[in-house]
Amino acid sequence: MQIQAAILTAPNTPFRIESVALDPPKAGEVRVKLAASGICRSDWRVAIGKAPKPMPIVTGHEGAGIVEAVGAGVTSVQAGDHVTLTWAPICGDCFYCQRGKANLCAAYRPAIASGLLDDGRARIHWRGEPVYILAGLGSFAEYVVVREASCVRIRRDVSLDVAALVGCAVATGVGAAMYTAGVSAGESVAVFGAGGIGLNIIHGAQLCGAHPIIAVDASEAKTALASQFGATHALPSTATTVDQIQALTGGRGVDRAFEAVGMPELQESAFAATRPGGTLTLVGTAPDSSMTNLPGAVITRTEKIVRGCSYGSVNPQRDIPLLLDLYCAGKLKLEALITRRYRLDQINEAYADLLSGELARGIIVF
Repeated sequence: MQIQAAILTAPNTPFRIESVALDPPKAGEVRVKLAASGICRSDWRVAIGKAPKPMPIVTGHEGAGIVEAVGAGVTSVQAGDHVTLTWAPICGDCFYCQRGKANLCAAYRPAIASGLLDDGRARIHWRGEPVYILAGLGSFAEYVVVREASCVRIRRDVSLDVAALVGCAVATGVGAAMYTAGVSAGESVAVFGAGGIGLNIIHGAQLCGAHPIIAVDASEAKTALASQFGATHALPSTATTVDQIQALTGGRGVDRAFEAVGMPELQESAFAATRPGGTLTLVGTAPDSSMTNLPGAVITRTEKIVRGCSYGSVNPQRDIPLLLDLYCAGKLKLEALITRRYRLDQINEAYADLLSGELARGIIVF
């Protein structure tokens, strides 16, 4: 079938909207008609060559839609089901899944990194050549063919543009606070970066009962928005930010600091803002070649803990439905994350808005 997709043909070139051919799903695969796909900086890193991928490629890794067809052997979803896509499918049987770390599942990672499906072939073709997909999804397209394990069946009373966000930004941010860092009631929290991920970390910390919750961002618009998601204080990102955080926490620093951008300088500031014995959680994805200077002697003397966070330590099959239940119960703000909706042919405009700091989260609506 012919579909419309946003293609990157080379780094540092605009997205192109092209008609491409999509193969039917094979055994263990699902075709989903997408309703929405989120605009995320991770895709932009591919577009500018900071995360090199084979091209041409359809990026997009945060989507939701309706199952239209399934291949042989698919049992967890059927035509008509509403699904959120996950870029971290799980097998349930590997070393990590068996130890409660499904977000680190090793079964699918090599194939997903290849940009192809499990038989080593593409399902999208353009001008007679294969087209790769990002994160096993490629959700900047009207339809996708993905692994069954990349589909999470969800309740039907949730708008699909809202449900798309839960596949990445919400799961990562809320999960970072609740699961990775394990924020406890009454703990102090600072979140460096109040974009889509940072706002969800703030919201997750609020759900855990943290206080105070300090949002740090260079954008006044984002720090203002952070108060809607639970931030009790908002600070600009300046040379005195760490001093201000210490002043708010009895001179110690926060119990739990989070860096949600992936900037080494910001990671170092977040480390400095963490109290002795506290935990810094690195959530933002830094450039592959970057290095962060965290002083080993200080870590030793102060017993500060530095840990990474992949996908909020969530189990997507368990936690995506749970997060949508919290939304339906009025405990999780999802609609407020969406700053603007775009058509697929406005994708370059959407990324310009993201880079200018105008968006908490933008959504492509099909």
